[in-house]
Amino acid sequence: MLIAFNKPYGVLSQFNTNPNEEEQRTLKEFGFPPKCLPLGRLDMDSEGLLLFTDEKPLENRLLHPRYKHRRRYLVLVEGVPDEEALDKLRSGTIEIKDYRCLPCRAKALKQAPDFPDREPPVRVRQKIIDSWIRLELREGKNRQVRRMTAAVGYPTLRLIREGIGTFPLGDLPLGTWKELTEEERDAVFSR
Repeated sequence: MLIAFNKPYGVLSQFNTNPNEEEQRTLKEFGFPPKCLPLGRLDMDSEGLLLFTDEKPLENRLLHPRYKHRRRYLVLVEGVPDEEALDKLRSGTIEIKDYRCLPCRAKALKQAPDFPDREPPVRVRQKIIDSWIRLELREGKNRQVRRMTAAVGYPTLRLIREGIGTFPLGDLPLGTWKELTEEERDAVFSR
């Protein structure tokens, strides 16, 4: 079984919490089938597509670095990245904690994507404008997108994973999940 879930902001990508964090939202509240575990993670501050499976071989197929599986993100950043910053994101020269990021695709968006506002809303600062970029990575290090945008001078304000492989999050409602069809599974694993 392969499941797509639209993870809300503020939810940990795990089923249990630390006893000191009893009020923390987790995946437990969304009623996933038994033995389904997340394939990868989205940090608590990130939203969007998260996959689950009860098929152990899928984990290696999606997460092992040798497969360089595509992950697409919509990123609201502080400021408006110039072409130099976008080129640096694309170049594969950004180093994060002694790790050099692989080249990626980066594109400035002319208008905001059609996603509902976040709850709670992203903080707005009147004197600093923000803008959206689309990033496509073939790796998934901890908080990598946030660290990459910060490294080029444009901190991330909101992060949404919009697709994996050629499978899009689409119009899956926030906080809901669905089991994927064979065609949708194929899209997840396409490169």
